[in-house]
Amino acid sequence: MQRPPQEDFLLKETKPHLGGGKVMGDKLTSTYDLVEQMQYLYVRVVKAKDLPGKDVTGSLDPYVEVRLGNYKGTTRHFEKKSNPEWSQVFAFSKDRIQASVLEVNVKDKDFIKDDFVGCVMFDLNDIPKRVPPDSPLAPQWYRLEDRHGNKVKGELMLAVWMGTQADEAFPESWHSDSAAVTGADALATIRSKVYLSPKLWYLRVNVIEAQDLIPGDRSRFPEVYVKAILGNQALRTRVSMSKTINPMWNEDLMFVAAEPFEEPLVLSVEDRVAPNKDEVLGRCAIPLQYIDRRLDHRPINSKWYNLEKHIIVEGEKKKEIKFASRIHMRLYLEGGYHVLDESTHYSSDLRPTAKQLWKSSIGVLELGVLNAHGISPMKTKDGRATTDAYCVAKYGQKWVRTRTIIDSFAPKWNEQYTWEVFDPCTVINIGVFDNCHLQGGDKSGGAKDSRIGKVRIRLSTLETGRVYTHSYPLLVLHPTGVKKMGEIHLAVRFTCSSLLNMMHMYSQPLLPKMHYIYPLTVTQLDSLRHQATQIVSMRLSRAEPPLRKEIVEYMLDVGSHMWSMRRSKANVFRIMGVLGGLIAIGRWFDQICNWKNPITTVLIHILFLILVLYPELILPTIFLYLFLIGVWYYRWRPRHPPHMDTRLSCADNAHPDELDEEFDTFPTARPLDYVRMRYDRLRSIAGRIQTVVGDLATQGERLQSLLSWRDPRATALFVIFCLIAAIALYVTPFQVVALVTGFYVLRHPRFHHKLPSTPVNFFRRLPARTDCML
Repeated sequence: MQRPPQEDFLLKETKPHLGGGKVMGDKLTSTYDLVEQMQYLYVRVVKAKDLPGKDVTGSLDPYVEVRLGNYKGTTRHFEKKSNPEWSQVFAFSKDRIQASVLEVNVKDKDFIKDDFVGCVMFDLNDIPKRVPPDSPLAPQWYRLEDRHGNKVKGELMLAVWMGTQADEAFPESWHSDSAAVTGADALATIRSKVYLSPKLWYLRVNVIEAQDLIPGDRSRFPEVYVKAILGNQALRTRVSMSKTINPMWNEDLMFVAAEPFEEPLVLSVEDRVAPNKDEVLGRCAIPLQYIDRRLDHRPINSKWYNLEKHIIVEGEKKKEIKFASRIHMRLYLEGGYHVLDESTHYSSDLRPTAKQLWKSSIGVLELGVLNAHGISPMKTKDGRATTDAYCVAKYGQKWVRTRTIIDSFAPKWNEQYTWEVFDPCTVINIGVFDNCHLQGGDKSGGAKDSRIGKVRIRLSTLETGRVYTHSYPLLVLHPTGVKKMGEIHLAVRFTCSSLLNMMHMYSQPLLPKMHYIYPLTVTQLDSLRHQATQIVSMRLSRAEPPLRKEIVEYMLDVGSHMWSMRRSKANVFRIMGVLGGLIAIGRWFDQICNWKNPITTVLIHILFLILVLYPELILPTIFLYLFLIGVWYYRWRPRHPPHMDTRLSCADNAHPDELDEEFDTFPTARPLDYVRMRYDRLRSIAGRIQTVVGDLATQGERLQSLLSWRDPRATALFVIFCLIAAIALYVTPFQVVALVTGFYVLRHPRFHHKLPSTPVNFFRRLPARTDCML
């Protein structure tokens, strides 16, 4: 495989005409100021009155045809109605207008040929312009005319104006750009939409004990366990050690539940009567709407629930209510946790479920999706290659989808979206996809929308108030290697409402405090994250129009934890990059010891002698040195946001056999069952090792980012701290500092705080290079 030129994968800074003017690095305030203005001719067809009958019976099936040159849009038609109301808007792109006259024709729907009723003509030079926030143009009545300009019976209410994509009529209007798309279902799939993720809760089921169970065979000791089912999630307790009719467990089961709650929690107490045979001793269904919610770690009262015994009579299931066994449980929805549906390395939301625990927002994120160019052909239609591209952006609970640009390798969207920001150490995901559902819903043979590429931007690496306009490479890994699918042009601005509040966030825990007071295990988190992504995927795919499963899973990085030789090598190289600095210091010290540069060695001897004679200068000297290095590195601070790095991901030179293994199905497609078992086990173990190696690399990269200015606010805080610490340590005796530090480290456990300390919180918020990995 020939290695592609590295410069093709680089980020490029651009200077577009935003908001109608050339802007770079300035803060704008006008509507849609992060995108280029697109001019449209809007035609709002409201209604008609007193239309004449055309059929033999004197009835009329009216519809309106709006024609501008080669482009034609039509409203729906009404059966036998002379006073119809349409309320439809048509938008014609000014770039494609090749006519000087706009025709609005009223026609009568007929089986053979539609009859002409009348028309209204407009000269494009006389059409007024509207610029929001001006009020919408009021529609007017126009008398219909025949082909020769003579007045005929009937009037049509219209509003015609020139505007931009900032017009409120733009999202729901019929576009001349998509004139080839027909059908209401297909038109719905190409319009821009905003989606909201369902509100997710952790449901904790604390199974305590059961009473008065009635096993089928009373001559043996029952081996009882509890099985709980919520939707497609099923968990079970261990078999109770007390083998009686009053078993005890005191075991927690965790589920993910989404509002609105559609399915009840179903619990069954089962007795293992044989190795592969279980007998149901009782069952109960509990609607989630009636379950208590807790916001902190305070205990919730437990309750007894009656178990219904089901018996089968002549093939039908009936309830036996003669005697009720009971189960003792503590059920509650956890509002103090953040339900993880993304990787914590590039999560876009860290707030707890309960709104009462949300802190106020610290700023606003604005994204302008400008255009793309060089998009690869994604499918063949009518014998020629084509692409129907759209973008999806996800931040927090809000998903946005731009309109689909039909049949274009250089689509122009120019759409702008806004999100509230509650934490700067979050990541926004922008994905580009090819729409394969233009024939209406799933009628196109169950086709899936193809991925064109994805971009991640970490907010903490952006300067506040600055407009970033860059062209990002769209990179996708294929079995044949990494491929550039085109470039997407974005404008991004992160505006901070209070710099003090944002700086304060760096001292706070990354996740809500329940994650630290009552932490969940790694196995639990992996299982719950999988369930959360499945629920989000299912709910969004049921929206209208749907945000399909393959889109949601790609945006949430489902499967990124799976074993990959390429990712493992990349993580090893990341660790080597981190250790490279320590190795360089070792080499430098070795040169000092070997007198490679005598002047430097003499100076080091003098410095060493001073520090030995005056040990109180050691710490202030180190902090002052770190301060000077941080100030020195300010000159080379990153000017651009991070982007997908093929070299960091080891994607540009991956071996074909490694890629074949990475794209292999899981379980593997190897023919021998024994080989399959060994291979899958190896991949699972290696996947965990890969995660550990990646976490080590992340910690080292966070240490590096203290002085790299990758997160300008964090580096500024650290540099200022170093200066203050240097000054304080200069004036404070070393013995006092050592004594205070020692007593603080050795303090009694009762003085320890359960939440992480401020330095730990600050360190965990520092950016690593995980969001740059493919």
